[in-house]
Amino acid sequence: MDILQIVLLGIVASILYIILKDTNSSFAFFLIIVTSIIIFLAIIHQIGIIFEMIQELGRNANVEGLYMETILKIIGIAYIAELGASLTKEAGLGAVAKNIELAGKIFIILLAVPIITAVIEAIVSFLPSV
Repeated sequence: MDILQIVLLGIVASILYIILKDTNSSFAFFLIIVTSIIIFLAIIHQIGIIFEMIQELGRNANVEGLYMETILKIIGIAYIAELGASLTKEAGLGAVAKNIELAGKIFIILLAVPIITAVIEAIVSFLPSV
């Protein structure tokens, strides 16, 4: 599925959602969830290609595998949290969406601490001893 098909699917789903939201809001929300899943499944192959490219870039730059894996996890958490927050906002659950966003940020910070520590240690090692 190319970008044109994905955009057309999104437009059709949006139009159907607008038509159905007043008459059958449950089905309209279900339509949005199904559309989101279809789009995600359509792009999962491209996500795999991106991950492979990032890992190759890390290998070429001699970056430890642990750091590249952590960076990929951080990217994944960001996108998953964004998707979950968007769907819950669409359902009218803004408070739940904010909590999903907060949880995503906390998990990202948790994963980033070892990388930040390594960067700070590398910087300190370059500074002259006093």
